Amino acid sequence: MRVLIDACVLYPTVMREVVLGVAETGVFQVRWSDRILEEWARAARKIGPEGEVIARGEISLLSSRFADAVVPQHGGLEARLWLPDPADVHVLAAAIAGSCDTILTMNAKDFPRNILEEEGLSRCDPDGFLRDLLADHPDLVRPVAERVLAEARRLSGSDWTMRALMKKARLPRFGKALTA
Repeated sequence: MRVLIDACVLYPTVMREVVLGVAETGVFQVRWSDRILEEWARAARKIGPEGEVIARGEISLLSSRFADAVVPQHGGLEARLWLPDPADVHVLAAAIAGSCDTILTMNAKDFPRNILEEEGLSRCDPDGFLRDLLADHPDLVRPVAERVLAEARRLSGSDWTMRALMKKARLPRFGKALTA
């Protein structure tokens, strides 16, 4: 299964690390465009100028971890597409160009299911997507979540619980399923 990852899933860190960690197990293949990566870098400016620098470093690392993830842009494809938010048409175009099955995004309203279905695509939110993958592949998904939790504890110096970390990362149902 090929999954186009929207910028809102790549930034914030915990969500990205869980999603991409699961992808590295081979459960699914990730795709994105250079423009999506650029959106992530610009969004990281919100935490200050160092945020963008850090994001660009992380993007470079992702390029080596997922060498085949970048989908080339197809301007002609974008011209024939429509979404409620014209700024998101490039995401849909990348999903189509990358022969993806689904778009993983937090922005449900910007990607109506009926429009996606016309292009042979579906839309998933990261929380439900990861919860479903946990149910289907617990032996692959659970260790990824545990590594992310251990790293969050190490970096923050706080004794995070799995449920609290995933809730903060906007993955509450996934966190609940991990602790059930």
